[in-house]
Amino acid sequence: MLPENENTLKAHLKTLHRSLEDAGEVDDELEMLLRQLDGDIKHVLNKRAQDPDANTYGLASRAQELTARFALRHPTLEPALRELGNILASMGI
Repeated sequence: MLPENENTLKAHLKTLHRSLEDAGEVDDELEMLLRQLDGDIKHVLNKRAQDPDANTYGLASRAQELTARFALRHPTLEPALRELGNILASMGI
C-alpha cells in the first residue's frame, strides 16, 4: 500500500496529464520537459520504495522552475504545475 502522499502525487499527475490533453496545443518544449519530470518522479518513487532513506531531493524545485517558465504561455496549466511542486516539496522530493 502506498503512503498517502504518494497516492496524492499519483492522483495529481493523472490530473495534470488530463489538463495537458484539455489544453490542446502545448509546445514541444513543455511537453518534453513534463514527460522528463514525470519519468524522474516515477524513478524517485521506485528508488524510495527500495530505500526509504535515499536522497531524492530536487524535483520540487524543477517543477517550480517549469511553473515559472511556462506560466505566461500556458496559464491554464500553471495552477496544476504549482501544486505539483508543492506536493513534491511536502514529500521532500
